[in-house]
This record gives sequence, C-alpha cells and structure tokens, in this order.
Amino acid sequence: MITIRHLRKEYSGVTPLKDVSTEIGKGEVISVIGPSGTGKSTLLRCINRLETPTSGEIIVDGMAITDKKCKINLVRQKMGMVFQSFNLFSHMTVIENIMAGQVDLLHRPRQDAYERGMELLRMVGLADKATAWPDELSGGQKQRVAIARTLSMDPEIVLFDEPTSALDPTMVGEVLAVIRSLARKGLTMMIVTHEMKFARDVSTRIFYMDQGEIYEDGTPEQIFEHPRRERTRLFVRRLKVQEENITSRDFDFIGISSRMEEFGRKHMISQKTIYHMQVVFEELCVQVLVPRLPQELQMKIVSEYSEESGTVEMRIQYNGAPFDPLAEGDELSVALVKNAVSGIEYCGVCGDHGMNVLQLRIK
Repeated sequence: MITIRHLRKEYSGVTPLKDVSTEIGKGEVISVIGPSGTGKSTLLRCINRLETPTSGEIIVDGMAITDKKCKINLVRQKMGMVFQSFNLFSHMTVIENIMAGQVDLLHRPRQDAYERGMELLRMVGLADKATAWPDELSGGQKQRVAIARTLSMDPEIVLFDEPTSALDPTMVGEVLAVIRSLARKGLTMMIVTHEMKFARDVSTRIFYMDQGEIYEDGTPEQIFEHPRRERTRLFVRRLKVQEENITSRDFDFIGISSRMEEFGRKHMISQKTIYHMQVVFEELCVQVLVPRLPQELQMKIVSEYSEESGTVEMRIQYNGAPFDPLAEGDELSVALVKNAVSGIEYCGVCGDHGMNVLQLRIK
C-alpha cells in the first residue's frame, strides 16, 4: 500500500526526518512509538502530504505522491486521518459532520450519507448523539465522532496522529476500543501513540522512531520483549539510566555515591532502595573489586530504574582476569551486598572487550 524511500523533512534549524525508508502492506496495523520530537507526527503528515517532504519518495497504491504532477486529492480519498484535536465543525451537528464529506466530495445522495453516518455512529456507540452539537460531547465522544467521520469516506488507509493525547485518562479507553475493533476488520492503519500496552495489543508491526529515522522495526513481541537496539530497550521498558565510569584507584567515591542519591531522588526511588544501591557500590565496588583490579582499571556501573515495574537493576563491568566476588570477595562485604539485593549473578567474562559482568537486582 505504501512505499517510502529515503524520506527527509527539514525545517529551519531542525530535521525531524533524516532518512526514512519502509514498506507498508495492505491490512497492516503499524504503531509508531518513540520519544517526543523524533518525527512521528511529521512522518504521518508527509504521508498524506499535509507536509511537503524536503526529499525522498512516497508511493501510495502505485502512485508517487511526491511527484509534483500527482493529483493529491485523489490520493487523499483513499487515506483518512484522525487528529489529536478532533477538528469537528462546531456549527454542524454530529450527523452533519459525518455527512458533509460524503455529500460534497463523494457526491453521495444525502439519504445514503445519512444512513452510512448512522451505521458508523452505531459502530462507535454514539447513535444517540446524532443530533447533538460537538460542544455537548466529551473529549472521548468527539474523538469517536472524528473516527466515524473519517471512516465515512471509505478510506483504504487510516492515519491516527496521537488520537488519545488530548483526552482525559478516563476517556482514553473508549477511543482505543474503537481502534481495536477497526484493527480486527483488516483496515490498513498507522497509529502514532504513547499508549504502549495498546500498541502491543493491536499492532502487527511497531516502528520505533529515534534520531530522525525508523530506528527499529519489528513485531510487537520483538520490539517489547527482545529489542535489538539499546535505545529501543530503554524506551519500551521506560528505563532511567545512570552510568559511572571508574578508571583510577584514586576516584571520587563520595561523588559517585552522592550522584546515586541524586539519581534516586530525581526519579522518586524509595530511600531504602537508594541506600541499598549505595551499599552495593561501597561494599562491592570500593571494598572488594577496585583493590583486585589491574593498575589500569576499567569499571562501569550502570543503574537502571524501570518506571514500569518500580525496580532498580545494576550492572557492574570490570576488566582483569575472571573474578567472582561472590565466591572470592570479603565475606562481610559480600554478606552486606546480598542483604541489599533480591537477585545477584556473576556472568563471567563476556563481550568483545572481555569484561567481567555482574548483574544485581536491588531491593
């Protein structure tokens, strides 16, 4: 249905899309996720030509819509878009909003347009609101009407640009339920969303966008369970990361301990967990590992806090010969560390650089 080749979009001082290439098949449901400002909405607006790409090519159902000779209005008849802000006509009733495009653009008889509109309102659960004005509706109801209006044009592709971002959290579910039902009908859809559970449940593919490109593309299971790239992993698991590197025995251990405290407070980690992080650092890294490492030591301490699970995991990497501190370290220090963690594993010497790796889950 859609082929995108080397798509680029530049604005003055910023380039949200640097190089996007992909193919989208008929019936696919693709959720586009990623941090704010990484070009997700810009991608959708380029696909329906609300934005003109700086360079690159977009082909929709065999038609190159980036060609200056392309009759874009013909392409848009195949493609509907649902916006964050509903964009209903406030001077028309709900059913009039849904009929307008059918009558004016598809040239349907008014009775046919009315019947199609009522059919769609029943589908989104709002048939009783047909004669209401948009101002009389809740945000969730307005978005459902906007979806019904888009579907009334019989599009082959529907683009959703963060359809729940303007809604109160209590209204999000009703809109997502409608989109789920559309996905089951085999409609081709692209959905920019921050609703991770929804993206995982409804999609056939996920685009993770970062750094102006589709950074990773895969099935929901792959993206959420087995991401191949580090930025994807950090995003989908909602990880906040602190990294410390030690390259000298005369390092500022008080400074590192203080930064752990700041990291914990910033992300509202419990004081008990922060204390346990500091215990692991002071007893394991300072007391046990640093004295045993080569003179030109290399140690990396990565602390990852998951907003999703509320847990902290630490990964400690260090150079030198294989050394398991759990088996060979000072007994008192090891006992204090074990009391501060719910799980600990020495993984041996791993990776291309031959570093010892220790994984810990902090209590």
